[in-house]
Amino acid sequence: METNYQYHIFSPYRVCPLGAHVDHQHGLVTGFAINKGVDLWFNVRKDSMVRLHSETFEGEVEIDLAKRTEMREKHWGDYVRGAKYAMKKRFDLAYGMEGVVKGSLPVGGLSSSAAVLVAYVMAMAKANGITLTPFEVVQIASEAEREYIGLNNGILDQACIALGRKEGLLFLDCDSNEYRVIGRHSHMPDFEIGIFFSGLTRNLVNSDYNLRVYECKTAAWNMLAYHEQPLKSFEKTFLRDIPKETFDKTRDMMPTRFARRAEHFYSEYRRVRQGVTAWETGNLPLFGKLVFDSCESSIRNYECGSPELISLYNIMRPLQGIYGGRFSGAGFKGAVIALVDPAYKDGIEHKLTEAYLEEYPEYSESFKVFWVKPDDGARFV
Repeated sequence: METNYQYHIFSPYRVCPLGAHVDHQHGLVTGFAINKGVDLWFNVRKDSMVRLHSETFEGEVEIDLAKRTEMREKHWGDYVRGAKYAMKKRFDLAYGMEGVVKGSLPVGGLSSSAAVLVAYVMAMAKANGITLTPFEVVQIASEAEREYIGLNNGILDQACIALGRKEGLLFLDCDSNEYRVIGRHSHMPDFEIGIFFSGLTRNLVNSDYNLRVYECKTAAWNMLAYHEQPLKSFEKTFLRDIPKETFDKTRDMMPTRFARRAEHFYSEYRRVRQGVTAWETGNLPLFGKLVFDSCESSIRNYECGSPELISLYNIMRPLQGIYGGRFSGAGFKGAVIALVDPAYKDGIEHKLTEAYLEEYPEYSESFKVFWVKPDDGARFV
């Protein structure tokens, strides 16, 4: 396939060990790009048409960059249209492309939607002679997902995909947008990342993802109101702007569901700080414990996790050789990820598969286990 096209972009999937469900509240996050993802092969056209074929989904997409962005069709082509929408807000797009896109893992929870958006933004920029920094790619792809696709997320997914590095952990402040990649300590033990796909697919726009975002903002509004502070508009209200001390004074005054969402945010902020220190000192067991704690809070305070995911997590947690793990992505369907000692991965896969399928035999055809490693971010190959 590579011989038929001039350009090839690899846009990796991502995992987030610490910093779950907080990017949309301007929290602190961590992440890896991984060595599985989306491949986009394309040639630049002499006109403004985009014609793409998918080897993962059915049908083809054809759009004209010179025309106004079309309405969503609830089809994989929406992500091409979303990239067009966000790019055209900034640039004139005179030249289109034709090519093929293919995903390497049929798994929810790894931000495949963000990976394809990053690839499309990079391709449209290349076709039109536009130079973008990696962080500009992050911002444009994130805007496409929020404003066009309709998912009220932050920039975690796109940042991991565009900024990740093979030998380090991405640490990002979603308030200031400052980030750094923290190299692996010389004494840190080796690890691989296990991806345990429940067999249950998901669609975040139609899940409780957006509802949780609104609940976090409502918790922030509650705290401001109780302290007679001026209220900002809803879209400009974030838990990050409210001190933990304010939460401690008002948590018992607000409805329980809102207090739990805020509790997850503040406790996750602390876990990310502790996790960064553990990573910097090569303490992978402590880093892994914090990842487990993050998932416990996701279940208890953020109240996400389907029965299948919770079952997978409970089966996985006591297995020898797992440093830590949690739901991947929003945690409503999708997958569970774990940082694993490679010496134990065969035994982990066998025990996990046996126990999970005994409980959920209906997923015997769709349950999958994959082993991946950290990788560099989106790039031309």
